[in-house]
Amino acid sequence: MKTPDPNSEITPEATYLNRRFLMKSSLYAGTALTTAGLFRAFAPKREMENTGTSLATVAEDAAYPVPGPDEPPNSFTDISTYNNYYEFSTSKTQVAAAARNFKTEPWKLEIGGLVKNPVTLDLTGLRQFRQVERVYRMRCVEGWSMVIPWIGFPLAELLAMAEPASAAKYVAFVSYHDLIQMPDSGSAGIDLPYVEGLRLDEALHPLTLMATGLYGKTLPNQNGAPVRLVVPWKYGFKGIKSIVRITLTDRQPPTTWSLANPEEYGFYSNVNPTVDHPRWSQAREQRIGETFKRPTLMFNGYADQVASLYHGMDLKTNF
Repeated sequence: MKTPDPNSEITPEATYLNRRFLMKSSLYAGTALTTAGLFRAFAPKREMENTGTSLATVAEDAAYPVPGPDEPPNSFTDISTYNNYYEFSTSKTQVAAAARNFKTEPWKLEIGGLVKNPVTLDLTGLRQFRQVERVYRMRCVEGWSMVIPWIGFPLAELLAMAEPASAAKYVAFVSYHDLIQMPDSGSAGIDLPYVEGLRLDEALHPLTLMATGLYGKTLPNQNGAPVRLVVPWKYGFKGIKSIVRITLTDRQPPTTWSLANPEEYGFYSNVNPTVDHPRWSQAREQRIGETFKRPTLMFNGYADQVASLYHGMDLKTNF
């Protein structure tokens, strides 16, 4: 009997470009929820899949409905040929070629720190998480943006497996770095490996995704294979690529761009059109493939879902 092609279940690019396929729904949000309540709400539903070698599998989001933007996604070509990934190149148009031979298997992802159950997963372990489709706006701090149909699973599921301790307040991430595979990274102009961080409630929010693919395809090397973070209400540099370690901590972790230039890049990095970068305005953005700029949306258009996470905070101070 012929083995079914797992990618046959994925919505093709042509379908994405002609219809909105994601349901709109209300989401859990707000710091009023306790950590224990968040874990109950986002407890993982383990549905083992015969996924072959691909991490991008099931195109079904009924269990985790989220709103998608009222606009078509960018093409796969746009998404896979214009990339920020300094480990390979500081030229956005050269990353894909530079990352072409990047080896992502075998892979180890360690989850530790303030957890009750430290976990180390290889690609087989990552396949146990049921993959879902999420179309998200993605905006970069340089003023350009895309709409991307990601394949992945909520980060909350991965954290639930590790069982964070009550003292955990932040989640720290570390990216893969190897001078042999990334020979041009020495001229990246930033300290490597790349590091990022989220507050725990941000990490548990259902919009926060561990992406393993896009457009029904396994995640391309240049987009952060084999697994990367997607936080759609924040600027794109928060989406750390090729993650090898996740650590739960009680202290705000360092982040690469905040270390490089704290006056320009804050820990939160929420998309906010009223807070300008010191060298340019953030009020408008250039969607890749479009001629004219468009107004930047507060929280990148996800204010209804995430604004309550920052209730009472000065978003100009905590940028």
